[in-house]
Amino acid sequence: MIRRAVGAIIFQENKFLIVHKTKINTIVGKQSIKGEWDFIKGGVKESDSDLKDSLLRELKEETGSTNFKVVKEFNEKISFEFPDEIKSKIGYEKQETTMFLVEFLGNMNLLSPIDNEISDIKFFERENVLEILTHSDTKDYFLKQLK
Repeated sequence: MIRRAVGAIIFQENKFLIVHKTKINTIVGKQSIKGEWDFIKGGVKESDSDLKDSLLRELKEETGSTNFKVVKEFNEKISFEFPDEIKSKIGYEKQETTMFLVEFLGNMNLLSPIDNEISDIKFFERENVLEILTHSDTKDYFLKQLK
């Protein structure tokens, strides 16, 4: 079973927003994980009218803000298979994430997650993004899309 998701490479001027995720949604509720730094990503819900609606909901949940401008939807998706120890917990084998480029228009000091999956939100200079991101597929995607 494939989990459909959305994600965002969010920028403000020359900085990029990355979140520290410490919990994941499982079939029995939220469970703690070893913390990982990533772009905002989240599952598409049946109640979402379209992918952009899913994205805006995730942005609000993970940052507490609606002050975003969607610049574009990337053609290429981030696709990966979940590790075996995660598959049974979440009920999915793979994830396919539609990514967007998004500009944050607000005050970065006012960001505060509504969702308790996120423990921290930070902006990083472009040259530090690859050092901070946890997953190699996300690093590769960032390099490819923002040459």
